[in-house]
Amino acid sequence: MPLSPATLPLPQFSQINIQQLKQDILDLIQRGLNLLAQVQTPQDFQHSLHTVQQFDEFENQFSELFGVLSHLNAVMNTPELREVYQSLLPEISNFYTQAGQNEALYQTYQFIADQVEFANLRPALQSAIQHAIKDFKLSGVALPPEKKAIYAENVARLSQLSSDFSNHVLDATQAYHLQLDDAQLKGIPTSSQALLRQYGEQKGLDQAVATLDIPAYLAIMTYADDRELRKTIYHAYTTRASELGGHPEFDNSAIMQEILALRESQAQLLGFANYAELSLAKKMAPSVEKVREFLIDLADKAKAPAKQELAEIKAFAEKDGITELQAWDTAYYAEKIKQQNFNLSQEALKPYFPIQKVVNGLFQIAEKLYAVNIVEKQADFWHPDAKYYEVEEHGQVIGGFYFDLYARENKRGGAWMSGFRSKVRDQQLDQKPVAFMVCNFAPPVGDQPAQLTHDEITTLFHEFGHGLHHILTEADHIGVAGTHAVAWDAVELPSQFMEFWAWEEQGLDLISAHIDSGQPLEKSLLQALFAARFFQTGMQTLRQVEFALFDLDIHAHSPAPTTAQIQQILDEVRSQVAVLKTPSDNRFQHSFSHIFAGGYAAGYYSYKWAEVLASDAFDRFEQEGIFNVETGQAFRKAILAVGGQVEALQAFTDFRGREPSIDALLRHNGWTAA
Repeated sequence: MPLSPATLPLPQFSQINIQQLKQDILDLIQRGLNLLAQVQTPQDFQHSLHTVQQFDEFENQFSELFGVLSHLNAVMNTPELREVYQSLLPEISNFYTQAGQNEALYQTYQFIADQVEFANLRPALQSAIQHAIKDFKLSGVALPPEKKAIYAENVARLSQLSSDFSNHVLDATQAYHLQLDDAQLKGIPTSSQALLRQYGEQKGLDQAVATLDIPAYLAIMTYADDRELRKTIYHAYTTRASELGGHPEFDNSAIMQEILALRESQAQLLGFANYAELSLAKKMAPSVEKVREFLIDLADKAKAPAKQELAEIKAFAEKDGITELQAWDTAYYAEKIKQQNFNLSQEALKPYFPIQKVVNGLFQIAEKLYAVNIVEKQADFWHPDAKYYEVEEHGQVIGGFYFDLYARENKRGGAWMSGFRSKVRDQQLDQKPVAFMVCNFAPPVGDQPAQLTHDEITTLFHEFGHGLHHILTEADHIGVAGTHAVAWDAVELPSQFMEFWAWEEQGLDLISAHIDSGQPLEKSLLQALFAARFFQTGMQTLRQVEFALFDLDIHAHSPAPTTAQIQQILDEVRSQVAVLKTPSDNRFQHSFSHIFAGGYAAGYYSYKWAEVLASDAFDRFEQEGIFNVETGQAFRKAILAVGGQVEALQAFTDFRGREPSIDALLRHNGWTAA
């Protein structure tokens, strides 16, 4: 049945002229600069409010225009796109720095907040103005002119460096491939071998090829019997974009050092001891020390199960004559143990999870929880893999989203949601939110549809949770709609929360149907999946804590660490936390895009912090029914609907009736009795 056309106005991607898009963005920035030049010291409430509305309109238009360019740069990276994107960064940085440091504009916001009429404004606008006032203070509005200039230079340079870091990781990933002979493919499942041969064909070769794209990397690390091959690929992957990566032009060493120095400079200009303190100024966590205590406590709880898990892997590897277990052995033997102990392999599960069934089931789960309908629509795309859907409630479209789910060349690795259009509803506009949700799953091979591993399913559910947060918002101002102004360490709550339905029998029934028979997941496989749920949760937790502590420590270090000190700090964290020694040539930090090219600087701990919130929130569903409509609506109303309009802790307490508890997280990791 042909799809009906999209209801919402959408970008015509096939018609986009990149140079024209660049010019449109430059024209808009100029308009913003003209607005800034016209701002006067506030005297009248209505006039001040009009000034704020003009900047809101600018922000809304800019968010969409640059959001489209930024998305294309991430998923269809070409030399032209990259050049245009890079060339715009200084202009954008200059505008936002000028706006953030404009005293008359700051006084306008403060003036509005101080008037009695402020209480009559709609709640979302009140909240957005209060967040903006805090942002002005953290943008250096009160600094003397010479310090403002330094701050502005730092901001411009940081935006350029973050982009360079990201480009180096992408380029280093794509620069590598290794031709494989049949002997090296031994142990790798047929479907993954087909993918590696498909990669070879794409490079004009008649043999399988290993790349550093995640589907290829994981297939080799998990299944390849050839230990030397696993070591080679591990080394290539963990030295990407470093001095050991074989491509000096993509080395991120100097970039990391400069980013940290500039971040520290920003923090000190604003009166903070270090960047970690500045980062936490807008988060739920009360202090750097509290975050460190939280992470160390979590590591202590995970240590005993992790040591037990490692001992089991070592014992299994010794049967193969491996007396010294290495980092490139753990995934391989973990999979062997999983097959032996639970009669379970990701490969045996994949035929039960064809992509369309998973996507349809995911939508049904959201529909049951939040009483909405999700419908696929016709749209114009940047790539044939992409799809577009609209979310309806009571017959009305309330938002839309795009999926782009498969790994390919010239596409950034990882998975993410970005909301390029936000909910806005005022006297002039009734704008519905639209999001991009991007993953890097193994693509379809031959004429077979893509089949997902259970790990990929949880990733899809995670990003969809972010997407629902963006789309189901009822906050109607761009400053607080969806994920805007949500404390960064709470923004992962809706995404981690959504993952739980991938571990529930009623959820799995909706997303599984064997690719040949159409049968739902067999009971034996279902039981094996549940039995293996807590498999290696200790080691996985320690890995996340390691990343989070490293991130916190390099940003709390003063003076900012050099490249050598960055490595030293990581080594110290590993000696404190890890149960298996990491190879000395591992350069994980050189591709740690979350903190050097994303929004997680001194905030990577957010994943574990929000996991406490998500576990505790799901605990209420476990008590009241995982598809309890009233509980679903309560979560939607208290968490998803409010955006940044309500403080994160208050929003959680409104849903749970109390402050968060770690008990459910410990149970969901299998460390306490159910």
